[in-house]
Amino acid sequence: MRLPFVQIDAFASAPFTGNPAAVVPLAAWLDDATLQAIGAENNLAETAFIVPDQSSASDGEGADFELRWFTPTTEVALCGHATLASGHFVLSSDPALDKVRFRTRQAGTLEVSRKGDGYKLALPAWAPSPTPLPEIVAALGLTDAVETLWQPARYALIVLDSADQVRALDPDFRALAALGNILTIATAPGDETDIISRAFAPGGGIDEDPVTGSAHAVSVPYWAKRLGRDSFTAYQASARGGHLACRLEGDRVVLGGTCVTVIEGTFFL
Repeated sequence: MRLPFVQIDAFASAPFTGNPAAVVPLAAWLDDATLQAIGAENNLAETAFIVPDQSSASDGEGADFELRWFTPTTEVALCGHATLASGHFVLSSDPALDKVRFRTRQAGTLEVSRKGDGYKLALPAWAPSPTPLPEIVAALGLTDAVETLWQPARYALIVLDSADQVRALDPDFRALAALGNILTIATAPGDETDIISRAFAPGGGIDEDPVTGSAHAVSVPYWAKRLGRDSFTAYQASARGGHLACRLEGDRVVLGGTCVTVIEGTFFL
C-alpha cells in the first residue's frame, strides 16, 4: 500500500520554523494500530490523518473531512497546528476553495479559512478554571506561580509574572510525564508580544511542543479576560519559536498563521 504524505511547518513564515506536522490523506480509515505506528514513525509532535467526510450530508455539520491526530505515543483530543497544516494541505491543493471544515471526534467541527497570505484557524474556546496544581508547579522547578488553572481535557495553565520566567523554565520532564498525558502551558505577559508561552507534554511523548494551537484554545480565554480585549498577539518561546494572532470570538478561539510545505513523500505499508 502506498500512502501520500506531506510535512508542513505550521505557524511558520519560513522552513524550519514553527511546528512541523505530517498530514496523511486517506480514502478510508486504517486501523488505529497502523495510524499510531505511522505517528511513531514520523516522530513529530502530531501526524494528522484526513478522510473525506461521508456523514456531513446527514449530520448537519457540513464538514469536508474527518480529522484525527496522533503523537508518537497516543491519539490526542485536539491539535491546532496539525489542523492548520491540514487546512494548508487542502486549500493549497485547490485555489478555488476559501475554507475547509474538519469533523473531529472530541473537539467538534474545526474550520481553516484563507486570510491574506495565511490562514485563520477556529478552535473551541476551552476556558480553564482556577485549580491548585502543586505537583505540576514543582515539576516545572517553581516554588509558586501567580495563578494555576485546569481545563478538563487535561490542560494545565501556569501563569507567571514575566517573559523571562517563562524562557528560563527547565522542567523535570520525568516528573511531568509521571503525572500523565497533560499539556502544561506556562504563560506570562510578553515583552515583544502581548503574551508569551511554552508548552510541555512529556506524558504524550512530546517534551516541549514548538508552537501549540490547542494551548491557545485554553490560554486565549484567560488572557482576553485579563487584558480586557478580545484580540492580541502571542509568541511561543520554544527553540523553533512561533508567532500567533489571537482573537476570542464567542465560543471560538481564532488563531492566525502561515504554513510552509517542506516535504512531500510516500509511505509504503
